Amino acid sequence: QVQLVESGGGLVQPGGSLRLSCAASGSIFSINFMGWYRQAPGNQRELVAGITSGGRTNYAEAVKGRFTIARDNSKNTVTLQMNSLKPEDTAAYYCYAVSRTEGGFWGQGTQVTVSS
Repeated sequence: QVQLVESGGGLVQPGGSLRLSCAASGSIFSINFMGWYRQAPGNQRELVAGITSGGRTNYAEAVKGRFTIARDNSKNTVTLQMNSLKPEDTAAYYCYAVSRTEGGFWGQGTQVTVSS
């Protein structure tokens, strides 16, 4: 089992920044991918950014150049630095991890609201 705990969401004005953090515990040695997804009301959950155990990253087109995902293997954390936030970034953000042996795991989610 892998447990994921997110933190760092909140309310921010357009153009502002937030940093999300996801701490993993449990069978962390088996994790080969971690990512952030988001889901706005009425929308499907979508991938925002992902990072492999080797450090390869990918981003949704809507966030390229504004968001940065990073992974600290020594602390078992993955962070999402979000800059130049827009109202359309408003959503619940979920941390996701894929274990080679146990499949996928989700965090409980953290709300990000971008509004003036």
